[in-house]
Amino acid sequence: MNIATSISQIQKFLAAARNKGKSIGFVPTMGALHHGHSTLLRRSRKDNDVSVLSIFVNPTQFGLNEDFTKYPRDKKKDVLLAKKENVDIIFYPSEKLMYPAGYLTFIEAGNLGQVLEGRSRPGHFRGVATVVAKLLNIVAPERMYLGAKDAQQCVVLKHLVTDLNFPTKIIIGPTVRESDGLAMSSRNQYLSPSERKDATVLYSSLLLAQNEIKRGLRDAAKTRFLIEQNIRTLSKGVIDYVACVDAETLNALTELKGNVLIALAARWGKTRLIDNISLSVK
Repeated sequence: MNIATSISQIQKFLAAARNKGKSIGFVPTMGALHHGHSTLLRRSRKDNDVSVLSIFVNPTQFGLNEDFTKYPRDKKKDVLLAKKENVDIIFYPSEKLMYPAGYLTFIEAGNLGQVLEGRSRPGHFRGVATVVAKLLNIVAPERMYLGAKDAQQCVVLKHLVTDLNFPTKIIIGPTVRESDGLAMSSRNQYLSPSERKDATVLYSSLLLAQNEIKRGLRDAAKTRFLIEQNIRTLSKGVIDYVACVDAETLNALTELKGNVLIALAARWGKTRLIDNISLSVK
């Protein structure tokens, strides 16, 4: 396994692979790798001849008073996991490399970047779209792998590759969960043992709503209320938002019909967690 810290290094490696007719799969991350990342890396390895992992804690997607400086960084652990998953090359750029002095160019995500997470974290998807566009230009993969836990990010980046004509197919992997249902996240390690146990209410609340929808519930407001009430009754979590939206446009729904995304965010102390489920509702 190779580790590249410069653009010329990784592009030289990938050019040699392309000259041999090899396909390239790409998994962009901010490190602090866990089993959810492993599943994406395995899919990349299965689908492609060469598997690329990037690790870059992107400052432009963090807002004021967010956890950029405290975001978990463990290069040794990440490298061990990458080796275990047979990654061919890790791209480990510095902040100076990605955003050199005088950097001015950013990509806006339009309306998709202004709702849900975008409303709570202004500028977040501007940073996400910009850094992923830069990484796609550098790596030029046939396929890029993303996790469904970040559902809005998946929607934004699908539009990015379409709108900007990147010849990359996006593959969405399912949300990977702990045995108690908590979605795997690099931020879970911030939680105290009691908060960690408490946070399982997010997924159980989504499942409660899913069961009611299967029984005929179609009113979006009642669905949101059901989830919010369950979180407030059974936990100390502070709700940021609960939303029922169209899974492709992210437009808010009044009636649950078609491809529906139910997304939420809540805090335990300074730790903010997100989760979601997708449903096909007739």
